Amino acid sequence: MKTGLLTVAGVVALTGLSAAAMAQRDPAYAAAREAKQVGEQPDGYLGVVSGGAAVQALVRDINIKRKAAYTASAQASGSTVEQFAFTTGCNLVARVPVGEMYKTPSGQWKENTGTPELDGRCK
Repeated sequence: MKTGLLTVAGVVALTGLSAAAMAQRDPAYAAAREAKQVGEQPDGYLGVVSGGAAVQALVRDINIKRKAAYTASAQASGSTVEQFAFTTGCNLVARVPVGEMYKTPSGQWKENTGTPELDGRCK
Protein backbone atom coordinates (compact mmCIF):
# COMPACT_ATOMS: atom_id res chain seq x y z
CA MET A 1 0.00 0.00 0.00
CA LYS A 2 2.74 2.43 0.92
CA THR A 3 4.64 1.74 -2.32
CA GLY A 4 1.47 2.51 -4.31
CA LEU A 5 0.99 5.81 -2.49
CA LEU A 6 4.60 6.77 -3.11
CA THR A 7 4.16 6.02 -6.80
CA VAL A 8 1.00 8.11 -6.89
CA ALA A 9 2.77 10.94 -5.07
CA GLY A 10 5.63 10.86 -7.59
CA VAL A 11 3.30 10.93 -10.56
CA VAL A 12 1.22 13.65 -8.90
CA ALA A 13 4.30 15.80 -8.52
CA LEU A 14 5.17 15.38 -12.19
CA THR A 15 1.61 15.91 -13.38
CA GLY A 16 1.11 18.91 -11.12
CA LEU A 17 4.28 20.52 -12.38
CA SER A 18 3.50 19.92 -16.05
CA ALA A 19 -0.10 21.14 -15.71
CA ALA A 20 1.06 24.20 -13.79
CA ALA A 21 3.80 24.88 -16.34
CA MET A 22 1.32 24.72 -19.21
CA ALA A 23 -1.12 27.03 -17.45
CA GLN A 24 1.65 29.50 -16.57
CA ARG A 25 2.15 30.13 -20.30
CA ASP A 26 -1.42 31.40 -20.65
CA PRO A 27 -1.50 35.18 -20.06
CA ALA A 28 -5.26 35.09 -19.36
CA TYR A 29 -4.69 32.54 -16.58
CA ALA A 30 -1.86 34.63 -15.10
CA ALA A 31 -4.05 37.74 -15.22
CA ALA A 32 -6.98 35.94 -13.56
CA ARG A 33 -4.70 34.67 -10.78
CA GLU A 34 -3.24 38.14 -10.23
CA ALA A 35 -6.74 39.66 -10.14
CA LYS A 36 -7.77 37.01 -7.57
CA GLN A 37 -10.52 35.77 -9.90
CA VAL A 38 -9.39 32.12 -9.75
CA GLY A 39 -7.93 29.89 -7.08
CA GLU A 40 -6.85 26.35 -6.33
CA GLN A 41 -9.32 23.99 -4.71
CA PRO A 42 -8.65 20.95 -2.49
CA ASP A 43 -10.23 18.68 -5.11
CA GLY A 44 -7.40 19.35 -7.59
CA TYR A 45 -9.36 21.66 -9.83
CA LEU A 46 -9.25 25.39 -10.38
CA GLY A 47 -12.20 27.39 -9.08
CA VAL A 48 -13.82 30.71 -9.94
CA VAL A 49 -13.56 33.19 -7.08
CA SER A 50 -15.17 36.01 -9.08
CA GLY A 51 -15.55 36.97 -12.69
CA GLY A 52 -17.79 36.62 -15.66
CA ALA A 53 -18.16 34.26 -18.57
CA ALA A 54 -14.57 34.64 -19.79
CA VAL A 55 -13.13 33.60 -16.42
CA GLN A 56 -15.59 30.71 -16.18
CA ALA A 57 -14.63 29.52 -19.68
CA LEU A 58 -10.93 29.75 -18.80
CA VAL A 59 -11.42 27.70 -15.63
CA ARG A 60 -13.56 25.15 -17.47
CA ASP A 61 -10.85 24.73 -20.15
CA ILE A 62 -8.06 24.31 -17.58
CA ASN A 63 -10.14 21.84 -15.56
CA ILE A 64 -10.88 19.74 -18.66
CA LYS A 65 -7.13 19.51 -19.28
CA ARG A 66 -6.46 18.69 -15.64
CA LYS A 67 -9.07 15.94 -15.62
CA ALA A 68 -7.53 14.40 -18.74
CA ALA A 69 -4.09 14.44 -17.11
CA TYR A 70 -5.48 13.05 -13.84
CA THR A 71 -7.31 10.28 -15.70
CA ALA A 72 -4.21 9.16 -17.56
CA SER A 73 -2.03 9.33 -14.47
CA ALA A 74 -4.59 7.57 -12.27
CA GLN A 75 -4.84 4.71 -14.74
CA ALA A 76 -1.05 4.43 -14.87
CA SER A 77 -0.75 4.42 -11.07
CA GLY A 78 -3.72 2.20 -10.29
CA SER A 79 -5.64 4.84 -8.35
CA THR A 80 -8.98 6.48 -9.05
CA VAL A 81 -9.28 9.84 -10.79
CA GLU A 82 -10.80 11.29 -7.62
CA GLN A 83 -7.92 10.03 -5.43
CA PHE A 84 -5.36 11.33 -7.88
CA ALA A 85 -7.09 14.72 -8.21
CA PHE A 86 -7.38 15.10 -4.43
CA THR A 87 -3.70 14.30 -3.86
CA THR A 88 -2.76 16.76 -6.58
CA GLY A 89 -5.11 19.31 -5.00
CA CYS A 90 -3.26 18.94 -1.70
CA ASN A 91 0.02 19.68 -3.47
CA LEU A 92 -1.37 22.60 -5.49
CA VAL A 93 -3.01 24.28 -2.49
CA ALA A 94 0.18 23.81 -0.43
CA ARG A 95 2.13 25.64 -3.17
CA VAL A 96 -0.27 28.54 -3.77
CA PRO A 97 1.92 31.65 -3.89
CA VAL A 98 1.44 34.33 -1.25
CA GLY A 99 -1.22 36.76 -2.41
CA GLU A 100 -3.11 34.23 -4.53
CA MET A 101 -6.43 32.56 -3.75
CA TYR A 102 -7.28 29.06 -2.57
CA LYS A 103 -10.33 27.34 -1.16
CA THR A 104 -10.07 26.27 2.48
CA PRO A 105 -11.25 22.83 3.63
CA SER A 106 -14.43 24.55 4.92
CA GLY A 107 -15.17 25.86 1.42
CA GLN A 108 -14.23 29.51 1.88
CA TRP A 109 -12.04 31.41 -0.57
CA LYS A 110 -8.99 32.87 1.13
CA GLU A 111 -5.91 34.77 0.06
CA ASN A 112 -2.71 32.95 0.96
CA THR A 113 -0.78 35.01 3.51
CA GLY A 114 1.92 32.46 4.16
CA THR A 115 0.70 28.97 4.96
CA PRO A 116 -2.50 27.76 3.30
CA GLU A 117 -4.99 25.72 5.31
CA LEU A 118 -4.89 22.12 4.09
CA ASP A 119 -7.47 19.38 4.35
CA GLY A 120 -6.66 17.09 7.28
CA ARG A 121 -6.36 14.17 4.84
CA CYS A 122 -3.42 15.83 3.04
CA LYS A 123 -0.18 14.22 4.14
